[in-house]
Amino acid sequence: MEVAANCSLRVKRPLLDPRFEGYKLSLEPLPCYQLELDAAVAEVKLRDDQYTLEHMHAFGMYNYLHCDSWYQDSVYYIDTLGRIMNLTVMLDTALGKPREVFRLPTDLTACDNRLCASIHFTSSTWVTLSDGTGRLYVIGTGERGNSASEKWEIMFNEELGDPFIIIHSISLLNAEEHSIATLLLRIEKEELDMKGSGFYVSLEWVTISKKNKDKKKYEIIKRDILRGKSVPHYAAIEPDGNGLMIVSYKSFTFVQAGQDLEENMDEDMSEKIKEPLYYWQQTEDDLTVTIRLPEDSTKEDIQVQFLPDHINIVLKDHQFLEGKLYSSIDHESSTWIIKESNSLEISLIKKSEGLTWPELVVGDKQGELIRDSAQCAAIAERLMHLTSEELNPNPDKEKPPCNAQELEECDIFFEESSSLCRFDGNTLKTTHVVNLGSNQYLFSVIVDPKEMPCFCLRHDVDALLWQPHSSKQDDMWEHIATFNALGYVQASKRDKKFFACAPNYSYAALCECLRRVFIYRQPAPMSTVLYNRKEGRQVGQVAKQQVASLETNDPILGFQATNERLFVLTTRNLFLIKVSTEN
Repeated sequence: MEVAANCSLRVKRPLLDPRFEGYKLSLEPLPCYQLELDAAVAEVKLRDDQYTLEHMHAFGMYNYLHCDSWYQDSVYYIDTLGRIMNLTVMLDTALGKPREVFRLPTDLTACDNRLCASIHFTSSTWVTLSDGTGRLYVIGTGERGNSASEKWEIMFNEELGDPFIIIHSISLLNAEEHSIATLLLRIEKEELDMKGSGFYVSLEWVTISKKNKDKKKYEIIKRDILRGKSVPHYAAIEPDGNGLMIVSYKSFTFVQAGQDLEENMDEDMSEKIKEPLYYWQQTEDDLTVTIRLPEDSTKEDIQVQFLPDHINIVLKDHQFLEGKLYSSIDHESSTWIIKESNSLEISLIKKSEGLTWPELVVGDKQGELIRDSAQCAAIAERLMHLTSEELNPNPDKEKPPCNAQELEECDIFFEESSSLCRFDGNTLKTTHVVNLGSNQYLFSVIVDPKEMPCFCLRHDVDALLWQPHSSKQDDMWEHIATFNALGYVQASKRDKKFFACAPNYSYAALCECLRRVFIYRQPAPMSTVLYNRKEGRQVGQVAKQQVASLETNDPILGFQATNERLFVLTTRNLFLIKVSTEN
């Protein structure tokens, strides 16, 4: 069986700034323009049966403003009339009204369990669209940057089951065939889940294709489903369509085609509740292994072979346990007996007295270690220096206790660590895994529309931007930019809703649920002389923080950043904040 390669993210040291001193608050006004919308944004609020954290992550915090990464400063939203509205900005001084580019053919309000409509810009001439009722559209748009050749036309539409939102899509073109691969997300009810939330997350990878020589319509040629227990922070298909990358708290696995989901779940549950094959305990001198025997077992049915670093147990001509022991034993002094309780008890004498064994047989997970109260007390005593009810009872002690009060709230991460996984599109197996540990996911951004979206992670106090390269097997994730101290700064923003950065990395920005937008610029040379008060040295560069306050009480529904501007969408207005490139 192939095992996924454990990888790590390689940080480029030249992109880090250990001497970064912080952001200087700038009171320079930011030009802000407001456009009133003809019709309200088609916001779909969570229903009473969408009560989990996963529903909130996927649908409650949905970004209703979509940026066309193929054409700079072009944004889209869908309104309550079912219209896809576009605003393309050339000059801030000559802003026009958002224009209608497409109208959904169905009445969205007729569907009771609908989700928000979602759109993804697959290429410079293709768009994938979900109306939120479970229908997928593939639309040919023509060159969107040229109004003369732009014409949105439905090339494929089909009902695909329960409502979904579109996470990502790509266009694949070769000499004979054009394909669109798209990733759809659903949160579905799990009837047999007694302990969890009662829901699971489904990612469906759908490939739609048309062969040029046949001149037929587009049709679905492949549907694969992944299942997990958390909404992925990041999920994207590789540009060549050969793989998929996911960042999530809980792992995802492919469900085999035609496999019954309930049967699959029954197997998983039966594995979870399966009893250990054997129990074992240890002292400083020896180990005791206890095995429950089948009914009517006799001494003749049992064969136990001891070697200095190996054990082999056979019950009724069946291999029960065989493998390399964690450490050496005195095999001549080791014994076994059948107890009255119809169990086999094996006594192994340790060669290295005092050595604690973390496992009995190397790599075997079928047993359960039982610790007695005396052992637990001894372990607790050895670890006592790490915990104390007093803040610091003896500061001169060799091993001072960890002082949790020195931690700030923004230093505390989720207990469960995220992972970055790469799945192969053909075998549907995990090929690469990166354990992200405390590298908190922050946001994703499209730097180059021909490449996969980048994702930004917190590393210590900084925020590091990573560009996936599916073609480079040895160096699949490249560190391309750093936002100094931003990992620390954003953690203190309790009301943050959306996070973004400019595709050229010149600034990062976050917005709160209401009104306020914070902009963090990269360090830039100073036009005046500035000195550090503490050290007396001249400061060559300063990073600025700016705050914009919008004139509205409506909640912020969408947020997008381009190199020139920030776009902020509320229920009834679209705001443009001119992010001057001059510092």
